[in-house]
Amino acid sequence: MEGQVNHNQNGTLLDVIKLISWNVNGLRACIEKGFLEQFKRLDADIFCIQETKLQEGQVQLDLDGYRQYWNYASKKGYSGTAVFTRINPLSVSFGIGIEEHDDEGRVITLEYEDYYLVNVYTPNAQRGLVRLDYRMRWEDDFRAYLKRLDLIKPVIVCGDMNVAHKEIDLKNPESNRRNAGFTDEERGKFTELLEAGFIDTFRYFYPDKKDAYTWWSYMFNARARNIGWRIDYFCVSERFKDRLIDAAIHADVLGSDHCPVELKIR
Repeated sequence: MEGQVNHNQNGTLLDVIKLISWNVNGLRACIEKGFLEQFKRLDADIFCIQETKLQEGQVQLDLDGYRQYWNYASKKGYSGTAVFTRINPLSVSFGIGIEEHDDEGRVITLEYEDYYLVNVYTPNAQRGLVRLDYRMRWEDDFRAYLKRLDLIKPVIVCGDMNVAHKEIDLKNPESNRRNAGFTDEERGKFTELLEAGFIDTFRYFYPDKKDAYTWWSYMFNARARNIGWRIDYFCVSERFKDRLIDAAIHADVLGSDHCPVELKIR
C-alpha cells in the first residue's frame, strides 16, 4: 500500500488514522457518565459505537468536525450502532441485506477509497443459549457479507463481537465453557472468520498478552478485580496488515461495562 494518502473532510493530510470502537451499553446513560469527555480525549478519526439503545431523535450530539451515521433497532431501547467520522466516506450502507438480521440496527458499513469499515454489534446467544441457533445463522451470513466486500477492497470490521476467542481472552475459561460468548460453536465461528482471511489485530500485536479484557460484569466487583472477557475487536483483511501500526485496549475508560478498543493504521 505504498504511497497511500488519507485526508479528513477538511482535506488535511493524515499520516496515521486512529479508529476507536466502544460498546456504550446505552448511549444516554454513557453520556451521563462522561461519554463526551472521553470522546474528545480519545480524539479518533473514526469512532464506532455499539448498543446505543436509542430511537431516532432521542439524542443530539454536537461533534464538531464529524459526520454522524446511525442505525437504529426497530425495538425500542435495544441494540443499535453509530459511526462518527472525520474522514468522508464514499458511501454508507446499513445492515447486510438480509431481512432476518436487519431490523436490530447491528451493522453500518462505510466505504472509503481503499477499504471498507464495518461497525458491528453481534447478537448475544443469551442466557441458556436460547439464541445460539440464530447466532450461528448470523455468523455465517455476516462472514459471507464480509467476504463479498473483501473481494472488492480490504475490510476493517470492528465492534462487540460477543465472543472470547481463546482461553487467554477471559479470566475464567473453565467455568464459562458453555456460557454465551464462550461456547465451542461461537469460538469456532470466530476461527472460521480468521480462516477466511482476517486478522485479530490485538492478537497480531500482542499474541501472548494476558489479563487484557474489554468487558466486565457489573456483579461481584468484577472490573476492579479485572475478572473480564475480551469480546470487542478490530479485525482486518490479511492483506491489510502492512498498514497496521498498533492496537490498544483502553481499560481505564469508564462509562460502560465495556471499554473502548483502538486501532491505528497508516
